[in-house]
Amino acid sequence: MSLIFKLIDIAIAEDIGDGDHSSLSCIPNTAMGKVQLMAKDVGVLAGVDIAKQIYHRIDSEIQFTPFLSDGSVVGIGDIGFSAAGKVHSLLQAERIVLNVMQRMSGIATQTNIYVKQIEGTKAKILDTRKTTPGMRVFDKLAVKIGGGENHRMGLFDMIMLKDNHVDFAGGIEQAIRKANAYVDKLGKKIDIEIETRNLDEIQRVMRIGGVTRIMLDNFSVELTKQAVELINGRFETESSGGITLETIRGYAEAGVDFISVGALTHQIKSLDMNLKKV
Repeated sequence: MSLIFKLIDIAIAEDIGDGDHSSLSCIPNTAMGKVQLMAKDVGVLAGVDIAKQIYHRIDSEIQFTPFLSDGSVVGIGDIGFSAAGKVHSLLQAERIVLNVMQRMSGIATQTNIYVKQIEGTKAKILDTRKTTPGMRVFDKLAVKIGGGENHRMGLFDMIMLKDNHVDFAGGIEQAIRKANAYVDKLGKKIDIEIETRNLDEIQRVMRIGGVTRIMLDNFSVELTKQAVELINGRFETESSGGITLETIRGYAEAGVDFISVGALTHQIKSLDMNLKKV
């Protein structure tokens, strides 16, 4: 929560600066009012709890009344919440609330579409680190609200040995051995995942072990089926790279445990909504 407060404070400082001169110039400081959030699109609502925090960081006396919760499916005209208090405070919060909620709702909506596409399989949809700098905590929260799962939050909570790590380390075996030695020395429990590019690399990983998950990077659906059969449950499996809404069902049915999709957070359409005086 402390990181969320920091991000909100940055957003407030960025937008308000030395004062909301538009409001200060024409509205008395004592004026009271009420606004409500209305959806202008169909999708999954996300960011209601964050909106409440934004209002209260600006003005702790604002009365925030939610009518819908995060994860609710909304249609055009649905009311998410109302906020009442000083008009200056409501107007200062308006754009920050909308920016956060429109993006979060867009991510939650897109995630939910992908999740529904693989219903009935064991696969789980994962996000990636392809997020807006400084907004990752909101982006990943939105993925969860949309029914997806979070991959690592950053470089600090999981070891992922990608192709560049493997190449710079001198090969698959060296990268895995060095990563395990590092974790042992650190004395911290950190899962290790390694990216593979073909069946030969998978076999090399399986011979040495020492990882929790094997990523199948840019595999075809047919090759994914072969890889899953080869691994046979000894390691978690994750499909990644170039997977679209049209192809994701095939990967899920191939039997992988996870499918990571960068498009959840970096190719989204914000959900349209507004805040209007009641």
